[in-house]
Amino acid sequence: MAYDEYLGERIDRWFQQQNVEYFPKKMMGGLVFMVNNKMCCGIHIDKKYGDSLLMAKIGEDQYVLEIEKEETLPMDFTGRPMKGFIYIIPDGFDMDEQLEYWLEKALEYNIKLYG
Repeated sequence: MAYDEYLGERIDRWFQQQNVEYFPKKMMGGLVFMVNNKMCCGIHIDKKYGDSLLMAKIGEDQYVLEIEKEETLPMDFTGRPMKGFIYIIPDGFDMDEQLEYWLEKALEYNIKLYG
């Protein structure tokens, strides 16, 4: 298993409940959720961290506010942090309310740019 399939099911269920047009796409050894044909969020196993991480595209303004939280990491799987993207460790999306928080941020940013 390349990523946490249960987390993928939780994300899939959330998008269905929001009545959002989206599709999952296997990419870079993980799973991303595309909204408006753009990457919105996803799941990636980080070799440095050693576990599945939630990835959210939240934009640079939100990134500055959120990166200070204990449950967040810079998204730097290429060796350089990607602007506007953030990783969330499992402690930050274990509860449904926590996962929804991050998914709402990612969807809000996606709709702002592409919706």
